[in-house]
Amino acid sequence: MALRFVISLLAAITAVGVTTAPAQAAVDFTGTVKLSNCSGSLVRLPSSTSTDKALVLTNGHCVELMKAGQVIVDKTVKRRTFELLNGSSSTVATLSSTKIVYATMTGTDAAFYQLDSTYGQIQQQTGIRGLELSGTHPVANTEIRVVSGYWKRIYSCQVDGFVHQLKEGDWTWRDSLRYTPSCNTIGGTSGSPIIDNASGKVVGVNNTGNESGGRCTMNNPCEVDAAGKVTVRKGINYGQQTFDFLSCFNSDRKLDLSLPGCKVAKS
Repeated sequence: MALRFVISLLAAITAVGVTTAPAQAAVDFTGTVKLSNCSGSLVRLPSSTSTDKALVLTNGHCVELMKAGQVIVDKTVKRRTFELLNGSSSTVATLSSTKIVYATMTGTDAAFYQLDSTYGQIQQQTGIRGLELSGTHPVANTEIRVVSGYWKRIYSCQVDGFVHQLKEGDWTWRDSLRYTPSCNTIGGTSGSPIIDNASGKVVGVNNTGNESGGRCTMNNPCEVDAAGKVTVRKGINYGQQTFDFLSCFNSDRKLDLSLPGCKVAKS
């Protein structure tokens, strides 16, 4: 399930008619997006202004199956479109981008597209401001929602814990976020925002899960602790935290990987 842009027939059948999160959940589909092969979200920094070009967050593997060590920064690409959803999961706008601000599958599995529209333009058209990125490390046992714009489905669970290193094939991700079992995400949920149910802020991006109990192989990530002990958790799913990225944007909200606090992989 790791590289979830590969959507199996079984996943498609499973998703048909699935209900969304319980009614008491504060989180809905507002600000999520549907990509051609993945999920994502319209996100903003705490300091973003209405005149800033908006950002979409998804996985690095939703851009392409990147090599270990590969980093894309400030790259013009072929136009890509994103269906922006409102709270009831209806498409309210089709957004577009020709620029990747950042993408990697090294250390984390994340990508930011810069849209052609500003936050202000999108809000004026749709009423949607965008989801705010949290600047703090999430906490175990926190109620979270993984919101898939692709399947228009919300998964409800808690943060089960954090993984020193999560290894899958050639890739290694650090301080990954592990879900409790009820977030049984499927193909197409890659790139979904992980939202703190209390604050409504984005704390991570959904990216992988151990499908069949394999050990550190494609679609079967394994956990490695600080002492090197390997643990396999069949059926358990994971995401990558996003708070680290806030330290990589300067006071003008521009990506600057040379900033002292920026810990993400460099090009």
